[in-house]
Amino acid sequence: MEVRTTASPIAREEIGPALDRIEAAVAAGDADVSSLGLWKIVRRVKLDRLLIDEHADQIGRIDSAAFRVGVRLRTSVPLGNLILGLGTAVGALAVGAAFVWHTPLWKGLALVAAGAIWSISVHSPTHWLVGYLIGIRWTHYFLGGPPPPRPGLKSDYGTYLRADPGSRAWMHASGAVATKVAPFVALGFWPASNAPWWAAAALGAIGVVQIATDVVFSTKTSDWKKFRRERAVAAARRQALMPGATPVEQARVTGGSQLNAPGSSALPAEPVVRRPE
Repeated sequence: MEVRTTASPIAREEIGPALDRIEAAVAAGDADVSSLGLWKIVRRVKLDRLLIDEHADQIGRIDSAAFRVGVRLRTSVPLGNLILGLGTAVGALAVGAAFVWHTPLWKGLALVAAGAIWSISVHSPTHWLVGYLIGIRWTHYFLGGPPPPRPGLKSDYGTYLRADPGSRAWMHASGAVATKVAPFVALGFWPASNAPWWAAAALGAIGVVQIATDVVFSTKTSDWKKFRRERAVAAARRQALMPGATPVEQARVTGGSQLNAPGSSALPAEPVVRRPE
């Protein structure tokens, strides 16, 4: 995604009425917020600390309402973490079984199962943990995504917008990295388990296929696309604070966007901090 620091076609004074219109449409049952123009507004808001302060809560309400309309297979965050935590524990038991069982076939299957289970079970909880540490809060787990369906984690988008964009980028990357590491962690137990050679080959293949899938698909549609998008936002915000940036460019980041009189200077930049819950 390319993020521009030039003037947006969405004027500041148009954002509030546009969000009101979108919120009313979602309340009436229209969950297609992309067609309603929400993400175009969000791209504008992300660059401007003042706009985030003004509109993050409403954007979060709209996003959550659209999610509830459009996604039926969902559950609470504690229950989702519990289920996936149990999955991780099952993977650990499978590793233990690979050491205890004597039949080579079952030893190998147990070790491969551990890697496959961990690849699924650690992804969303890693997003949850990293997001929580940077101030993002979560509303639901859900089942969705491209086939086959898989667990996903829904953010409170208001808290997402308030988090530092560079940190948001690494939150998106964290789950993808955890998934790719998981089969190699299981592979690390292979030499001591005395499992057959094909178990190691299968775990290596799982890891390589997952990496290849990320390179081909995720950079265009999933976590790595979001990683690049938020890194671009962070870079645009840094660029606006570089020497030579115009007051308007600086103001978009510092929260002084309302300073548009000739000769006015932008407010000094402030660190992004977590807000009390």
